[in-house]
Amino acid sequence: MVFRKLPGVSASGMGLRLSQKFVFLLFLSGLVTLCFAALFFLPDSVRLKRIFLSKSENQPATAAGSGMAAENDASERSKSQRDQEHPRGVTSAKGESGVVVIAGGAGRGGLARFKGLTRKTPPSYEATEERLAGGKAQEDMTLGSDKDSSPDSGATFAYKKFRRCLLKPPLGRDGGKPGDPKTDKRREKVKEMMKFAWDNYKQYAWGKNELRPLTKNGHIGNMFGGLRGASIIDSLDTLYIMGLLDEYNDAKEWVRINLDLTSNGEASLFEVNIRYVGGLLSAYYLTGEEMFKTKVLELGAKLLPAFNTPTGIPRGVINLGSSGSSWSWGWASAGSSILAEFGTLHLEFIHLSELSGDPIYTEKVMNIRKLLNKIEKPQGLYPNFLSPVSGNWVQHHVSIGGLGDSFYEYLIKSYLMSDKTDEDAKNMYYNALEAIENNLVQKSPGGLTYMAEWRGGILDHKMGHLACFSGGMIGIGADDGAPDKRQHYLDLAAEVTHTCHESYDRSATKLGPEAFRFDGGAEATATRLSDRYYILRPEVIESYMYMWRLTHDPKYREWGWEAVEALERHCRVESGFSGIRDVYTLADSHDNMQQSFFLSETLKYLYLLFSDDDLLPSEDWIFNTEAHPLPVVRKSCLQDASVTAQDKNKLPG
Repeated sequence: MVFRKLPGVSASGMGLRLSQKFVFLLFLSGLVTLCFAALFFLPDSVRLKRIFLSKSENQPATAAGSGMAAENDASERSKSQRDQEHPRGVTSAKGESGVVVIAGGAGRGGLARFKGLTRKTPPSYEATEERLAGGKAQEDMTLGSDKDSSPDSGATFAYKKFRRCLLKPPLGRDGGKPGDPKTDKRREKVKEMMKFAWDNYKQYAWGKNELRPLTKNGHIGNMFGGLRGASIIDSLDTLYIMGLLDEYNDAKEWVRINLDLTSNGEASLFEVNIRYVGGLLSAYYLTGEEMFKTKVLELGAKLLPAFNTPTGIPRGVINLGSSGSSWSWGWASAGSSILAEFGTLHLEFIHLSELSGDPIYTEKVMNIRKLLNKIEKPQGLYPNFLSPVSGNWVQHHVSIGGLGDSFYEYLIKSYLMSDKTDEDAKNMYYNALEAIENNLVQKSPGGLTYMAEWRGGILDHKMGHLACFSGGMIGIGADDGAPDKRQHYLDLAAEVTHTCHESYDRSATKLGPEAFRFDGGAEATATRLSDRYYILRPEVIESYMYMWRLTHDPKYREWGWEAVEALERHCRVESGFSGIRDVYTLADSHDNMQQSFFLSETLKYLYLLFSDDDLLPSEDWIFNTEAHPLPVVRKSCLQDASVTAQDKNKLPG
């Protein structure tokens, strides 16, 4: 023993004398205390948190089976993480409201670089353009502001190019005002709901991420890495298209003065991208306000370090500070990345490259697609978990709802946003849809069509609210499928949307549960207490809006109005709107959370449902998974416009 070499230490069986033991233990305890103090006061606390709270970022993926229990736990999480905090909303007010909304909502679901940005001169924008018809609103609805515009004439031309390449005015002939008085009255009701929700947010939670309407205070949460104002960013385009100009201007000024992008916190790459990047991009394209573009390019640069992995597949959590460190969610199997999170970046990143002139953003998302095309897919399906280290699947769980959803949505929307030139996205989408039909689409004994989940070849006859976006997705892709399948796809879209309406209609509140099942005699109803809540989700209404535009079948507007009445009756409280804990009881128990996506998605889709189709026409605008409209990229038009401008510049003055 080493003690035998120490002077004054007995080598007998008794070892140290009592006094020596006391001194030695005192010294040892002091040393341990000092070490722990030094550990926790080190400056890079984020890395310490990773040691204790999540998997190592270099942890290799394990084989597909870390355990069905872990996977089941994680599967509830996404429209990717939307139920982690609220993703696609993982927002639940768990702990604070009593609702157990497990992380998840990626992409539509679920739950973030640096490279110096090489920038062209920022395009400034054209000072005037179409205005909303009617009085003062028309005069105030000019796009952009001269004080934000660069004096550089070349920069000014860039926004004009974009405007000229649109086929129709973004706000329609008359702001999308329907000719039918009944429909117009319903649209005005939705506008009133938006103003009520906004006014209460402004009064009680201004600058916070979301409103808690029962306690009349703000909620920050931990999904956005220290960023604030999620409800403000999510509301910009909704306020603008509704003609709520005073409210829009208040939001714009908050962004100009208070949106601080220098935070040093841990953020969900997925949530920051769809809400903040998507919201700022949309605000810029709709209004031409240069400030929005400056902000979004600054934020976009902070997301790039998440891609610094052996495969280029980004991790789900990013530190928005100077370290740019990233890691996987602690609950994600074997340190994996989530399909609905890394698969829900394409639309926004293409536009970041368009605005910045830097191809790095496009390269990052195209690398993801390249890897996905290369690896084997079981039965043609895309599992929800992928290792960013090995590039292999981790667990064979497939879902069109949480954890998977918006990956498929972004495939067809990438094709449409490319002006139908992205053939790779088109092929991936229709091949995936064929695999979904062959393996997941089911018909209940009562004749309802639904999307089951797939766990290594075994079907789980459950459909989540998050999966109800798929009716609209299949609908907007119907026209570009094989000629002999176009009507089939439209019929399938209508059947899925009908099933989701049934999940609403079969509840006491006429609002749908978080998930509903088709087994044990149940059809389109939640059989578990943990699935009975409703957190103001938009997916069912989203499909109503798309199906209305595709078919003009009046039932979709009637179903949307049923939802409006249910929201007013059960979710409207004194100071805003709140989710409810149980859609099957009329004794409302509220969760005390007005989700930011309620303002961005639910109310926007309702407003569009009751508007003419020329408000944000589908020929020109594609909605990201947070319902932020992004324009179709017409490369040929933009290039032609550039050539024309160059020719004009050569003419003698």
